[in-house]
Amino acid sequence: MIITDIKRVIDQVSREKGIDAEVLINTLKEAIVSAARKKLGPRADIEVHYDGKSGEVEVFHFKEVVEEVEFPDNELTLEQGYEYDPECEIGDSLGIRIDTEEFGRIAAQSAKQVIIQKMREAERNAVYENFIHKKGKIINGIVQRFDRGSIIVNLGQAEAVLRPKEQMPRENYKRGDRIRAYVMDVLEESKGAQIVLSRTHPEFLMELFRTEVPEVAEGIVKLQGAARVPGVRAKIAVSSTDSDVDPVGACVGMKGNRVQNIVQELRGEKIDIVQWSPDVARFVCNALSPAEISRVIIDEDNRSMEVIVNDEYLSIAIGKGGQNVSLACEITGWHLEVTSEEEYSREVKLGYESLMKLDNVGLPMAEILFKSGYASLIDIVETSPEELASVMDISVDEAEATVVQAKERLKEEQSAADAAAEPVSEKDELSASEDDASEDDASEETDVDVMDDNGAEP
Repeated sequence: MIITDIKRVIDQVSREKGIDAEVLINTLKEAIVSAARKKLGPRADIEVHYDGKSGEVEVFHFKEVVEEVEFPDNELTLEQGYEYDPECEIGDSLGIRIDTEEFGRIAAQSAKQVIIQKMREAERNAVYENFIHKKGKIINGIVQRFDRGSIIVNLGQAEAVLRPKEQMPRENYKRGDRIRAYVMDVLEESKGAQIVLSRTHPEFLMELFRTEVPEVAEGIVKLQGAARVPGVRAKIAVSSTDSDVDPVGACVGMKGNRVQNIVQELRGEKIDIVQWSPDVARFVCNALSPAEISRVIIDEDNRSMEVIVNDEYLSIAIGKGGQNVSLACEITGWHLEVTSEEEYSREVKLGYESLMKLDNVGLPMAEILFKSGYASLIDIVETSPEELASVMDISVDEAEATVVQAKERLKEEQSAADAAAEPVSEKDELSASEDDASEDDASEETDVDVMDDNGAEP
């Protein structure tokens, strides 16, 4: 193997592939050591020195001076040692410079394979190291090809994949198009780093705001979360660390130019910019905008809320296909049930009527129970006597009796409901038909009686 222009090759590969020159130099050394051992023996102690300035490579084979040689590949006799160093002694280690051309064709081919393998590994590692820091960021690339619905994107030093589920609906690309996407993950695999892109991830929306809104990049406006129905609608929650800066206004921009740039990037996706609040009820009201909220009933234990809106705002609060309330649930982290005022009033009335069937519950107590989360007899039955006693300010024995009575009332209601649902017998149907016929006859007779002799009504 003849080593020439090695410095030029290392510099060129380092520049084109983005691999650290030191990694390539170490790879070269390992390859030469491997080739030398194939020629000189597996025990051979080989050292390779590379001069970074001149590009010169020196290879030394170290052997120990011994009285009797047992391992020829790393030992030599005193007489042999005198040929390299006349002053050597037993136990000395002599570095014998060897010519790389002596390795032979097979050894040279082996060295070449090691160099190629190591360079590929180094290139894969370099790609991973270069892109792992870009995870969670937006990156630009060019559409290179298509593979079973996935878009393969050329990022310059590497390729990335935009899978079908990470693509925006109704977006069409052709080879050579520029594309902007979010680096969702960088996976280190045996075939090399796999860079996974997304245009549907909520973080893509947040990164676009960080790019378009200087106040976000500076940390004055904070992005508290985002939720998306890709290509259709999104919500993003914002807050401000400066009382003089309106976070929503900053994100909208003058004449809406900032948010419009993002909307165009997302192919017309409607974006609701929501004012975040530490008061979760207020935050929920903001998240359901533009619907106006009448009241919010919070269930801390189940992390849910019942949101009551005026009847005219019910469809707005829910949104087309439930999108508005669904995105509000996602961005707030609470389960939301939206109810109209009319429906809520009906539920309250039925709840009060149900509770007031109990002997010891009048209207004031029904109101106390309802506000405490007991909306019907079922809630009374499902609670413990101790909890009920605390709410109603009665003894546990009285509470137990109230629970028993609630069970009896529920059974009565169920029996009445079952009786009402029973099918009408043939006898009853016949009787009903006869009654109807009698009523019709009576009606006809009455009609005749009220007419005058000329057949006209008086």
